[in-house]
Amino acid sequence: MMKSISISFIFAFAFFLTACGDDKSVSKGQNLAPAISAQVSEKAAVTATQPPADLGADEVWENGKKYFLLKVPNSADLTSPEILMAAEENGFFAENGIKVDYVGAVPSTQTIPSVLKGILHTNSGGHVNTTIAAIAAGAKIKAVAQKTESTQRVPHMVAIVKMDSPIQTAQDLVGKKIGSPGAQGCNGYFHMAYMKKFGIPDVKNAASLVIIKEPIIEQALRQGDVDVALMHRVPAYFENNKEFRVLFSDYDIWENRGGGTPFFFHLDVIKNRPDVIRGFATAMAKTANWANEHPRENREITARRTKSDVNKVTERYYAPNAIIKEDSVTVWVDFLREFNEIPGNIPLDKIYTNEFNPYFKG
Repeated sequence: MMKSISISFIFAFAFFLTACGDDKSVSKGQNLAPAISAQVSEKAAVTATQPPADLGADEVWENGKKYFLLKVPNSADLTSPEILMAAEENGFFAENGIKVDYVGAVPSTQTIPSVLKGILHTNSGGHVNTTIAAIAAGAKIKAVAQKTESTQRVPHMVAIVKMDSPIQTAQDLVGKKIGSPGAQGCNGYFHMAYMKKFGIPDVKNAASLVIIKEPIIEQALRQGDVDVALMHRVPAYFENNKEFRVLFSDYDIWENRGGGTPFFFHLDVIKNRPDVIRGFATAMAKTANWANEHPRENREITARRTKSDVNKVTERYYAPNAIIKEDSVTVWVDFLREFNEIPGNIPLDKIYTNEFNPYFKG
C-alpha cells in the first residue's frame, strides 16, 4: 500500500512542477516509470548478490546461487584418475548445486573416521569391503553411488610376477612373499580370494603379506624383496613389458562383481541434506558415463591438475550411471562373513542405497 502511495505522490509532484513551467523541472510529458523500474531492477540485482540469511556453514553463495561445499580428500594416489575432478570440469557438480572443497591428503585408514567427524563429507576412494566392515562395526555411514567396476580389460587390480618367475598357479603362491599397497580393503584380501577359489586351505596363513607403497612396488619385485606384487594397474600396462607378466586380476576371481568402490556419506548428512545426496549421485552418474566414453580425457584431467604424467595414470572403468549393484556388495559380505571379519547378517539397506540416483529404476 505504501509503495502505491509513494508512486502516486511522485507523479502528482511531477505534474505540479510541469504546470509551474519550471525549465529545470521534469519536461512536459516525460514518463518517470522507466527511472523507477531501473531503480527497482538495480535494487533486485544488489539483493541477488547478497547471501541469504539461512546460508549454512557448509554452503557458499556465488553469482546469486547457493552451493553446497563438498569436503573431499585430495587424492594421494596419482596412478588412478580422480573422477571428482572430472565431475567439476564437466560442470556436473555445479549444475547440481555443489562445489568441491579439497581439504588435503587423508590416509586411506583415516577416511572413514574423517567422515564420521565431519572433516570430510565423502571419500574419493576405498573398496566396498572396507565400507561393509566399518558399518558392521557400527560406523554411521552408507554408500550412495558406485565409483569403479571391473571388466576383463580394465580390472580393479592385478597380481604380477617377474617374467622368469616359476610362479604359474595359485598353488605356487603358498609360502611366497606377496607385496601389497596395504593390508586393508582390496589389498589385503585379493590374493586370499584367488587361492581360495582354487581350493587352497588356510589362505590367511598360506602366504606372507608385505606392505610396500605402490610407487615402489615394482622395484621391490625387481630386486627380489617380494615374489608377487599386487597393483592397481590394467593388464595392457604390462603387455609390452619384458620384466613382468600378469598372473591374475580380480576379474579372474569375481568377474565384474569384486571391483566396487562406493562413495559413502554420514547418515546424518543423508537424512538432513537429501538434496545434496541426490545432486551428488546425479553428478557422479553423469561423470561415470562421460568417463567411460572419454577414458583418455578423464586421465588427462587428473594428470594436468596434479602435474603428473598422463601415461602413469591408469585407465579406470566406472559403474554405468554410478548404480551400486547388489552382487557387488553381497560378494564381499559373504567373503568377510566366511573369514569372521563381520558378524552375522547385515541388512543390505544398511550398507548402500540407490534411492537418490535418478537413473535407478529399482
